[in-house]
Amino acid sequence: MYNDFAPILIFSVLSIVLILFALFLQRILAPTDKGALKNSIYECGEEVVVNARLQFNIRFYVVALIFLIFDVELVLLFPWAVVFKDLGLVAFVEMLIFLGILTVGLVAVWRRGDLDWVKMELPYAQGRYKSLERPVAGETVPGTTVDGPE
Repeated sequence: MYNDFAPILIFSVLSIVLILFALFLQRILAPTDKGALKNSIYECGEEVVVNARLQFNIRFYVVALIFLIFDVELVLLFPWAVVFKDLGLVAFVEMLIFLGILTVGLVAVWRRGDLDWVKMELPYAQGRYKSLERPVAGETVPGTTVDGPE
């Protein structure tokens, strides 16, 4: 009975040994003194202006999650479209329900304002956003026209 698991055990042990060997070789061959330039932060060729532990705005993550949701929708929609004729009416109704649920989600996200990149309500604004002010009704924001940005 244990002979059935022998290949799995051999493969597992061999995998662990190879990983440990690669880490050991890296420890021996890699340079130990990397220098100040090698250890400095790289920001696309720009000079470092803040600490690397800067907190990002939550909108980056919200937009990324919304993108992932609709990206998965497309991943499911293309193969379905290829075999649509073979699947029949039931699959068509199921896809309509799926798209309906995603549409409801998009409308909810849109109504909550999560797709608006710059929100004017900034109670704890810092940096360049500190000077933003909500325009009074009837006034125009400098740099914009009635139709939008110049």
